[in-house]
Amino acid sequence: MAKRELPIGIFDSGVGGLTVYRALHERLPNEKFVYLGDTARVPYGTKSLTTVERYAVENARFLARHGIKLLVVACNTASALALPAVRRAIEAPVIGVIEPGARAAVQSSPHGRIGVIATEATVKSRAYTRAILQLAPRAEVLERACPLFVPLAEEGWADTEVARMVAEEYLRDLRLAEIDTLVLGCTHYPLLRRTIQSVMGETVRIIESGEAVAEQVARLLEEEGLAHAPVEKRARSLCDDLDHFYVTDAAERFARVAERFLGRAPKVLEAVEI
Repeated sequence: MAKRELPIGIFDSGVGGLTVYRALHERLPNEKFVYLGDTARVPYGTKSLTTVERYAVENARFLARHGIKLLVVACNTASALALPAVRRAIEAPVIGVIEPGARAAVQSSPHGRIGVIATEATVKSRAYTRAILQLAPRAEVLERACPLFVPLAEEGWADTEVARMVAEEYLRDLRLAEIDTLVLGCTHYPLLRRTIQSVMGETVRIIESGEAVAEQVARLLEEEGLAHAPVEKRARSLCDDLDHFYVTDAAERFARVAERFLGRAPKVLEAVEI
């Protein structure tokens, strides 16, 4: 098989990375994908640096053994803490979600007042702040951990009054700081985008890392000559039988939550041990 025909690998600590998968699929409809959700060891956001690095490297090597031409680390926590270790572990190019999200925020922010919401580990790492300040040294960056957004997204409560009450509490400081741009620094958070936008106000620009990652992946594939040739035989759909999904535990629950995230459950879903 030619290298350009190989799939793009994606891994996340669980189901949240499906929002990145969706963005990649929409931007790159000719590509095939293989996704690993490490559902046996979720969440990563409360784990130590050493543990996150070990999990991330094991996930990357698992996907590399299945033959991939590029790896997307869809987990913000793993991108913040383990990207160098992952790049040392496999030969394929590796793209995380921090740098693309930071770049999109800097390009979108009219006044350089940028907020970031993410897991506790991602916020503690200050990875987004460093990435943003590297691109725009005069920017003001305020980060906030929003751990309850994850279960709200997975339970399908994203647009409820409960979600709005939680968002009001989490986002109060960001509103008072009058940020003009907000990065959704966790792959679950795009499901709460309407609620978050309502709380923050329509003038605040919302950045989803998945969309920024998809653009960077598209550029890299073209530059390296790895883009799959156009497929004209049939229209690709999300979660069809050309995309393979792996989980390390709770396959049935993954399928249910995936249907909430994507509108359909994966056709090819397999439980594995890493």
